[in-house]
Amino acid sequence: MKRKVFGVSLFTITCLYGLLAGIVILAVMLAGGDVLYGIIGSLIVIIIQFLISPWLTDLSMKLFYKADFNSDIPSYLKDFIEEECDKHNIIYPKIGFIDDGAPNAFTYGRTKKDARIVITRGIYDLLTEEEVKAVVAHELGHIAHMDILVMTAVQAVPLVLYAIYQVLTKREKSKSNNNDAENKAALIGYIALILYFISQYFILWLSRTREYYADDFSVTETRNPNALAEALVKIGFGLSISSSDGKNDVSSKNALGIFDKNAGKAMTLASIDGNKLNKEKIKNSMKWEMWNPWAKWFELNSTHPLISRRINKISKRSEEFNQTPYIMFDLKKPESYVDDFLLEVFIYFMPLLCILTTIILCIILKEYMDKIIVIGALLTIILSFIKFKRKHKSGYKEKTVEELLGEIKVSHVTSIPVILKGTIIGRGNPGCIFNEDFVIKDETGIMFLDYNQPLSIINTLFAIFKSKEYFDKEVIVKGWYRRSPMPYVEIYEYIVDGKKKKIWTYGLIMTLYIVGFIITALFGAALLFI
Repeated sequence: MKRKVFGVSLFTITCLYGLLAGIVILAVMLAGGDVLYGIIGSLIVIIIQFLISPWLTDLSMKLFYKADFNSDIPSYLKDFIEEECDKHNIIYPKIGFIDDGAPNAFTYGRTKKDARIVITRGIYDLLTEEEVKAVVAHELGHIAHMDILVMTAVQAVPLVLYAIYQVLTKREKSKSNNNDAENKAALIGYIALILYFISQYFILWLSRTREYYADDFSVTETRNPNALAEALVKIGFGLSISSSDGKNDVSSKNALGIFDKNAGKAMTLASIDGNKLNKEKIKNSMKWEMWNPWAKWFELNSTHPLISRRINKISKRSEEFNQTPYIMFDLKKPESYVDDFLLEVFIYFMPLLCILTTIILCIILKEYMDKIIVIGALLTIILSFIKFKRKHKSGYKEKTVEELLGEIKVSHVTSIPVILKGTIIGRGNPGCIFNEDFVIKDETGIMFLDYNQPLSIINTLFAIFKSKEYFDKEVIVKGWYRRSPMPYVEIYEYIVDGKKKKIWTYGLIMTLYIVGFIITALFGAALLFI
């Protein structure tokens, strides 16, 4: 395993730095010291960030997430971590605890000697002891594989490429009388910008690959692939078995993560047959990732692989440890879903296409520019409104988390209007005092709730002074269910303690569309009669 991790990392780093070296040589030949100053400045920023980031993150965890690094952890977990640290030459990491019901675990630091692992209360609440160990082993895998150091090294490449772009495309013409050299330098700058974007995808691919290797590490060390697979299902999709009091024993109760922070917030689904998770309901939760074309697009732009793919890979290793494969996704796709995907892509880009068409027509037909602008503006407003309404459909129906997770024809473009009933169990970003979003738990599972007032300052003030009042309270939420790929519900209104509260963003945007259309139409009418 170590050889595979090393080989993949070496290949990626060699490709990225080889590409960077070529651009640097060309840039220095054309621009000399200017580029060197930019590169040196970028590298200094990276080094300083690398050196101080653990302490800054510690401070952030303590101040803004209320993380406790002196909390006791269960003895079974402590013994497991000590054993793994001795085995892999790791200094026992600082363990942080965030008292939030939303499950999450992640690690940060620089090397094997100063790593930290942070665990939320939700991990203990929702997972068994073996599953907790599997999740922590995943984080230990990141530490053992030196993922933090490797990812810092590769992330230096796009930063330097962007610095080259900035220097070469924003040089003052007066610095040189050689216009040909200046043009060549600018061309190299734009090539650097293109490579900047390409390198980001190399880095995302490497990050996803290292997540698979961290999963493999967990499976190998715990010898229990099904424990990790079930933990992924519980936290990522939402299928869980709670203990009788809703919690596991937590010993006197006192940016490499198990999931992508933006994709891993569809949480836990209590889908139980006897004392086992219902595998058919797990497959139902996997359908969107396995069948909807948007899933592949989001994975391409994510640091983490899709949960379904991780579960499938883990399940393939079950036989090595005399376990029945955890899940075999064998459902037959009823249709292609490509037509829905293409329609949504078209709807998503319609306003932009209309603007570009308007600009082109204005250039070609200058004598009709005023009329073209008015018509283009009206069409852009109408098309934007169509896009907006597809994201905010009407016809709300009561649904459960389990039912929503099984929906396939849903995306960040197409919503499902829904009424969701349950209990607020924590923040969307577990523990963060500035995060206004929630996690709701109903009888079938838990779901991320997007609280979004028109002004960000309102969201921040609500998060700091009001949101905690709603924890552990029953709530009825009306809103729109979407996936991106994170399953979430954008709140339109909610009822708590018998009082109805409303999010004003939808109404404000609707008003702006109407006012904008009327003003543009009146201006166009006046223009025609003048």
